[in-house]
Amino acid sequence: MTVLLETRHVSKSYGPFRALDDVSISVREGELLTIVGPNGAGKTTLVNLLTGLLQPTAGEVVFLGSSIAGLGPVALAERGLARAFQLIQIFPRLTVGETIAAAIVSVQRKRWRMFSRLAADAAIAGRVRDVAGIFGLENRLAVKSEGLSQGEKKLLDVASALALAPQVLLLDEPTSGVSSGEKHTIMQTLLAAAKKSGVRAIVLVEHDMDLVAAYSDRIVALAEGRVLADLAPEPFFADATVVETVVGQRRRH
Repeated sequence: MTVLLETRHVSKSYGPFRALDDVSISVREGELLTIVGPNGAGKTTLVNLLTGLLQPTAGEVVFLGSSIAGLGPVALAERGLARAFQLIQIFPRLTVGETIAAAIVSVQRKRWRMFSRLAADAAIAGRVRDVAGIFGLENRLAVKSEGLSQGEKKLLDVASALALAPQVLLLDEPTSGVSSGEKHTIMQTLLAAAKKSGVRAIVLVEHDMDLVAAYSDRIVALAEGRVLADLAPEPFFADATVVETVVGQRRRH
């Protein structure tokens, strides 16, 4: 199975504190890899390394065979690795259409001065409609993102990332803040949209063990900056020690 994204013996230190220590993981074609761990396990640091926001102190981060350490999210998006933007938190007064268009503009390297002329750009407008339609947001294009329901906001977050046409998509707790009853509906919508958009693999960072069990092909558990387990769901949840480390420590924090 083709490896699309991987870390090779990656460590990350902040002065004397080592947030990650000799972490090697791989993301393979066609899979949803979930990263779990208690608070302070190193999940955020790992995600920031995978998306080019940080450079490792040691080791390599490799995407499609090339080192991407510290490239940054814009350059990585151009290569085909995207993280949900959460632009709605940055620009809550943009409409749904403008939020998706902002992502398209950024990856197409169009100048921001063109933002006011987006309505006249037929190619961008068509792409916006296509992406919105995948998520059932085609009738919400003129609605400001701040006026959306929490579930719709989560869909828009991922829609803006999928507008970049990524090969690998990173989702960081995509259903946080959403009611329990909506979580599975949103996850199913996200996964169907990713498949329809040609995404080759997904990296999910998640603490909700019901979602982890339901949607993961493989689970990587971090603890104290190291890989505690790298297992398929069945053996992962059969290992009481691993589950207690991931879930139990979170409850004590």
